[in-house]
Amino acid sequence: MTPNPRQSELLDEVRARGVMTVEALAERFGVTLQTVRRDVKLLAEAGLLARFHGGVRLPMSTTENIAYRQRQDLHAEAKQRIARAVAAAVPEGCSLLINLGTTTEAVARELLRHRGLRVITNNLNVAAILADNPDCEVIVAGGVVRHRDRGIVGEAAVDFINQFRVDIGIIGISGIEPDGTLRDYDYREVKVAQAIIRQSREVWLATDHSKFNRPAMVEMARMQQLDRLFTDVEPPSPYAALLAEAGVQLDIAR
Repeated sequence: MTPNPRQSELLDEVRARGVMTVEALAERFGVTLQTVRRDVKLLAEAGLLARFHGGVRLPMSTTENIAYRQRQDLHAEAKQRIARAVAAAVPEGCSLLINLGTTTEAVARELLRHRGLRVITNNLNVAAILADNPDCEVIVAGGVVRHRDRGIVGEAAVDFINQFRVDIGIIGISGIEPDGTLRDYDYREVKVAQAIIRQSREVWLATDHSKFNRPAMVEMARMQQLDRLFTDVEPPSPYAALLAEAGVQLDIAR
């Protein structure tokens, strides 16, 4: 499903608070209990919320991400704003490593008018998007293709990326925890992302607000390994302090 604006706000409210009652949600949005229950039922069926007696919470799975097609639609407008901000900061004539994710795919779409780029990626969707830019050379990693999102993972992809040293690595993430760890779900995907971080002179993280306080199983990196973080709203506590302590530039896409 594609959440409507109220349902997206409802998701954000639950994400910010962790757990909420149906009554509290009805009061927060000025709608009836029946309306909230209907929204919650649809969101739960889509795997975006978990219901319990009298309330809702996030699914909070540390082992499985939301399905790719659902992630494409989720916070699409925020991802587009973030992508525009990232693209505006990317100088022409530079080299990039770009990893998996719907946000990095949005960044690729915003780079279609850039000139003189050389992009190495393990994301076939990013490669297909940027192939339409005649002034961009696209280099695709080898490895195992994941059918669900056309991501290329595995040791062959890691070995391939280790050959390069680029100006900027642009990465997405599944979750950022309050201790400053960046986390994801697939160990093989994480190994490729770690190679991208190692082989980039600067590392830029592009992520929407929903990834803060979201758990995932595999540690990918630490906040200190980033140079810039692009997001759509001011991060909740304690992230602003963590970013400042780590010396990470925070860019809010308005």
